[in-house]
Amino acid sequence: MKRSVYEPVQEGSYIKMIDMVKGEGGQLQVNNISGYLPGRIVFFLVNSHLAPRPILLTRHGESLHNVRGRVGGDTVLSEDGELYSKKLANFIEKRLKNEKTATIWTSTLQRTILTATPIVGFPKIQWRALDEINSGVCDGMTYEEIKKIMPEEYESRKKDKLRYRYPRGESYLDVIQRLEPVIIELERQRAPVVVISHQAVLRALYSYFADRPLREVPDMEMPLHTIIEIQM
Repeated sequence: MKRSVYEPVQEGSYIKMIDMVKGEGGQLQVNNISGYLPGRIVFFLVNSHLAPRPILLTRHGESLHNVRGRVGGDTVLSEDGELYSKKLANFIEKRLKNEKTATIWTSTLQRTILTATPIVGFPKIQWRALDEINSGVCDGMTYEEIKKIMPEEYESRKKDKLRYRYPRGESYLDVIQRLEPVIIELERQRAPVVVISHQAVLRALYSYFADRPLREVPDMEMPLHTIIEIQM
């Protein structure tokens, strides 16, 4: 809006963001805000900023369940997975060598923790919210076994992966909801963050930062042994 026709809001319910692009010295003015959704918007804006910093996303190294084509579980890394963890550590050491501070975030599952083990010099934080989608009664099964034993569940998931919830487990929408505190914390960070997590979780996180439609989340390409760097 042109300054010549701009009239500043002085009354009613409003949120003003002043000089926020600079990253420092900006102001956030809030007036007469009430209700859950407006309150969440204010909370988000208070914790976000535009200071440049990279966010690195990667899945854990290949696990034994990956090799066997099994869903979920909490297995250790395969030989290829262990090799990736070492290469990842070398990459991060070179990529972040000029950064004063950085943190490594993992889930609470051992395949992400083991992937992060060779990385030294940076603090590591475990987030339960970064755990893989809960596959419920299907945990440890292959998709062929699910198709054979529970054909109705297999077809339901195939028709709508976004909303399909595993029996006694989660849906993609559930994962997206539990990632809210992780996203808020990522927005707050002023130093680089390396997130080592799982396919469904990283699909959701990447879709958020890339502003991709919700319907695309379950089919987002997120291969093993790949690093995605997001420049905020």
